[in-house]
Amino acid sequence: MSEQDTYGSADVPTHDASIWAAGGPVTDWTTDYDIRDQEYIENPVPIWADMRAKCPVAHTERLGGSWNPTSFDAVREMAKMVPELSSRQILVMPPPPGAAEMSRYEQQIAAAPITADPPIHTWTRRMLLPAFSPKTVTQYEDYTEQLCHSLIDGFIETGQCDGAEQYAQQIPPRVIAHMLGVDEGMADQFVIWVNGVLGEGLHDPELRMKTRDELLGFINSEVRARITDPREDLLSELLHMELDHPDADITPEVVVGITNLLIVAGIDTTWSSIGSALWHLGTNPSDRQRLANDPEVLPIAVEEFLRFYAPVTMARIAEQDIDFHGVSIQRGDKILMNFPAACHDPEQFEDPDTFIIDRERNRHVAFGSGIHRCAGSNLARLEMTIALRVWMERIPEFEISDREPMKWAGGQVRGPRVMPMSFPVGQRR
Repeated sequence: MSEQDTYGSADVPTHDASIWAAGGPVTDWTTDYDIRDQEYIENPVPIWADMRAKCPVAHTERLGGSWNPTSFDAVREMAKMVPELSSRQILVMPPPPGAAEMSRYEQQIAAAPITADPPIHTWTRRMLLPAFSPKTVTQYEDYTEQLCHSLIDGFIETGQCDGAEQYAQQIPPRVIAHMLGVDEGMADQFVIWVNGVLGEGLHDPELRMKTRDELLGFINSEVRARITDPREDLLSELLHMELDHPDADITPEVVVGITNLLIVAGIDTTWSSIGSALWHLGTNPSDRQRLANDPEVLPIAVEEFLRFYAPVTMARIAEQDIDFHGVSIQRGDKILMNFPAACHDPEQFEDPDTFIIDRERNRHVAFGSGIHRCAGSNLARLEMTIALRVWMERIPEFEISDREPMKWAGGQVRGPRVMPMSFPVGQRR
């Protein structure tokens, strides 16, 4: 079969609407887990510990069936299993009912390089790396800092805010829009689209498909506009890039897919990390005070925030039958790359379920592992570090409020979506 061929039924999950059904309460987390379950969303750490203790790789029949490795070594080993485990389906959720079948090529460029396997992955990742190198991302420091101050200016005199909606969720969309060269006023729309794909869309297949079509329509329009009218932005740079790679085939469709990745994955993951860090500081006064008194600890603290609240669980699909340490994975089976669970493995981290703000040994996998490790990790760290530094400079005293319930997003990206916060008026302006 060629790259353009459509995958058969063994490779593409059925579009049967019944697969999306909730399926009732979870009876056994090792054999019947549900990533949409409220308990899993709000506090998954004890569940991962139960899975890790009872079986090497948990399993469920929900959402068409999937496997869930929870140990550090198992997750890292699976991340290296290329091409046995394909990245062409990074969401464990089945396609919405009525969604058009996609060819292998279409699947791989849908959000390349994260959805691609070699050789497509190799050259699409090379397209992105220059824009996200440590040196390149420093050019966004001033913009991000000014943005954070501007956001805080909007609520600091009120003594309260929603730390998720008014702060954490506002930073990555604007930074990404700034990079791409699109209207930064699109930030709120980006949030709506991301929620429709990775948030509410996990429970509503029609919303997920509608949102995906709207987002791709917007991106396609922006890319097409730069074919004849290139600008000084990342979209134009990607579209008109000359890449010294024998397999490279840079088309508008490829750039649309890469931009889709930047908007969805580049926004949701980073705002989740910023929000989780603020939630932790707002519920752990000793860590908040430590950071306020010793700002030099921030870079180390960021790594512990990333480890402890690692937001992203990717997925793979088996290209062949695999015997993984006695677990029989069949061709077409889905596997959750549970990087957050791996970050809590006691075999890898001392006292893993305790947040240690100045943890010294911290080789976490919050950004993934293997060839698909997050290409945007340098930008994510920069945004997170600046967002927390500016917040602590301006609002060193704060707490999570009970004026309305907290809301966490779960599924494959976990982080606060509603986070009421209170703080004394008259702090540093």
